[in-house]
Amino acid sequence: MSEKREVTLTIDGREVTAVEGEMLHDAARKGDVEIPVFCYEPKLGAPVGACRMCLVEIEGIPKLQTSCSTPVRDGMVVHTRTDQVKKAQNAVVEFLLVNHPLDCPVCDKGGECPLQDITTGWGPGKSRVIDEKRHFEKPIELSPLVAIDRERCILCYRCVRFSQEVSEDAQLQLLERGDRTYVGTFDERPYVSPFHGNITDLCPVGALTNYTYRFRARPWDIEQAGSVCTLCPSQCNVSFTVRDEKVKRVIVRDNPGVDDGWICDRGRYGFEMFDAAERVTEPRLKGGSKTDYETAIARAAAGLGARDGKVAAIVGDASNEEGFLIQEIVRGALHSPHLDSRPAAGPRIDTILGLEQPEVQAKVTDIDEADVIFVLGTDPMQSSPILDLRIRKAIRRNGARLVVATERPTALDGGAEAIARYAPGQAAHFVGELTKAVGGTENVATPLAESLRDAGKIVVVWGERLGAAAAAKLLHFADALGTKSAGTDVDGPKTQDSLEISAHQHVGLLEVPDTANARGLREAGVLPDAGPGLAALAINGHGTEAIREALIDGSLDGLILVGVDPLRDFADTARWEEALNAASFVVAFSTFATATAGKADVLFPLETHAEKDGTVTHPDGRLQRVRPAAGRPGDIRPGWQTLANLSLALGHDTGVTSQPTAFKALTDAVPFYASITDAAIGGRGIRWQETESASSFPALAASAPSSAPDAGAASADTQRDSASGEAAPVAGALALGTYRDLWAGPITELNPPLKFLKPSQRLEVSPEDAARLDLDSGDTVRVTQGAKSLEATVAIRERVPAGVCFLAEGVAGANANGLLNGHQVSVQIEKLSEVPA
Repeated sequence: MSEKREVTLTIDGREVTAVEGEMLHDAARKGDVEIPVFCYEPKLGAPVGACRMCLVEIEGIPKLQTSCSTPVRDGMVVHTRTDQVKKAQNAVVEFLLVNHPLDCPVCDKGGECPLQDITTGWGPGKSRVIDEKRHFEKPIELSPLVAIDRERCILCYRCVRFSQEVSEDAQLQLLERGDRTYVGTFDERPYVSPFHGNITDLCPVGALTNYTYRFRARPWDIEQAGSVCTLCPSQCNVSFTVRDEKVKRVIVRDNPGVDDGWICDRGRYGFEMFDAAERVTEPRLKGGSKTDYETAIARAAAGLGARDGKVAAIVGDASNEEGFLIQEIVRGALHSPHLDSRPAAGPRIDTILGLEQPEVQAKVTDIDEADVIFVLGTDPMQSSPILDLRIRKAIRRNGARLVVATERPTALDGGAEAIARYAPGQAAHFVGELTKAVGGTENVATPLAESLRDAGKIVVVWGERLGAAAAAKLLHFADALGTKSAGTDVDGPKTQDSLEISAHQHVGLLEVPDTANARGLREAGVLPDAGPGLAALAINGHGTEAIREALIDGSLDGLILVGVDPLRDFADTARWEEALNAASFVVAFSTFATATAGKADVLFPLETHAEKDGTVTHPDGRLQRVRPAAGRPGDIRPGWQTLANLSLALGHDTGVTSQPTAFKALTDAVPFYASITDAAIGGRGIRWQETESASSFPALAASAPSSAPDAGAASADTQRDSASGEAAPVAGALALGTYRDLWAGPITELNPPLKFLKPSQRLEVSPEDAARLDLDSGDTVRVTQGAKSLEATVAIRERVPAGVCFLAEGVAGANANGLLNGHQVSVQIEKLSEVPA
């Protein structure tokens, strides 16, 4: 991409340097010249010049021009304060106020309203209009979460453009014409979209407001506290609106390197579960009895210490510092190598090292510049929603081409030029065959391979759900794309030399993990076969599934659970129930009182991301600071403090006495974090790959280990990926695939505003299978696997392959995890009732 040259222009007598093609309004901001706008918002794409508020005078052009849509040119002379400009601005403000109600004292936008500010600064100061203003019914429920007051709307088009051009749901539109124009949806249907809360941030007046914030606070009653949302791997930057130490609202905090200035509704409205009745606000003992921290820590230390060497830990919702302290407790205090941070069997350390080498890593902004985006084994809409918007933006604005390969249809399929489906459990086989096709070792011509060949820059957005065997083959796939080597060995070991990507083609890998801080926990040492900094261990331990089996057979006796709920989120619910019952001592850290937390002998409360103080690592390697914004309810103490005290009670002094010392211990233990300071992280974060300590990242061995993986580290995944033959090996049965619904879990169950989004179990089947089984959409069916079953409602989807069906994980009362057992699963379908005609 050629660099644009700089140009010099003059604005109100000030010389300003700008980039050729940049909009005049943006150049004026660089020169500290303020030009008022309503409709202009760079995040929305090309300007539309709808509000006419930004009119300026340009020498050589007789008429006033909109600065938001006028590109700068060298030598341009601009005036923003002439009489002609002021008259035009006064007229625009006066015209907008013709129908706008003067209800600022009762408007939620009052005090932080651009219309108020611009009226004061650029308006005429008085109105000549005495006619009655237009009226609408108000407020109208645009959605269960957003109210619209059409009398206040100034028709800036921002919300409509967001719906049409950013989220691409195309639900909002301008209805009627002329002075009767208003914003609405077709047939007044509710506007429901995973991102629709963003329109309340975009609205420059009080026309669009959140029901969760209406009449809750005024701007002079609140404080804004910047932090990071850890409800999904996107790790969007947010600002908490806090009043009386409680979160009242969540708004976006723009970070182009992470979220592009948007957040999903999960992150925006999820805060109300912080005050749920199910919240754990103090330590508890077996049976639910409340206790103090000193007693709880002493009881936990006694129980764990008595099982020295036979304790394991599984970590999920935790900061980098908390993960580091957990591995210190397990390895240093309890002399056990058994811990993991992954819900299921994951790749071995040699694969992880290969996938995290800086040379093959992609950062989020690489998506914007990619020629081809390859989405593999994940649906970003469900797993990392903001990536979905980023990919759509790259396609719409920059002409990127999209190819998709997944088990299940995705929300991005409509914009893809090539789509491939593989059967559940066949990801490794698919990646291997695709590697041969793009690498030239086999003369295979598929639309997917053709789209990937000869592209200049490719970003592979891949999901951790691919499994260990498929992840191991990703390195060979990237190498085949980058080198086009006819001799690429798709099964051989990868070395440092083989990761050199040719200048002809650049390939970057960007993982979408299963949990929010998966990468940070791995790099902090929460792995069975690697310590802090992904360093090799003398003795490898069990992974998550092997820990479960070891608890059942008695070789492990104690368990520490931090921010995980195996009975809901892990495969094979019955087996996990057996494992937790078999464990003689369980210590759990949980935000809510879950079924898993009820099994704990000692239960400690966890902070939410609005209360936590620590760091997390984005999937692209960016360390970000989670800062406490709200008060901790009840008797909740910082997680790092509880863990440090527990370690001390076990006789292992970590030296951690505060969050800064916890961060220092982490950076001392992780060599490629060594040069990162809290100041360097700042408000935007910093990628460790772009620091001087990045050179300390472990190099790949000359030859990757060829020994078999630990019995529990990857065995289940190997069994899944080695299955061959038809998708449904049992006659009349369907192969079962599962996915995690964005709205499954406490986010909707414990959150009153979001309860309308609580998912019920749906069985997704192809039209062919529906016809064969005499099923119609809406029918109730029983899905059976062995002795286990659940009920679901049929949903026929055209893009689901024949022979396969899909269920959602984590759905209350009908959890698909209950049917999984670590192997490729086939299920029988029995119709229970039909939809009435």
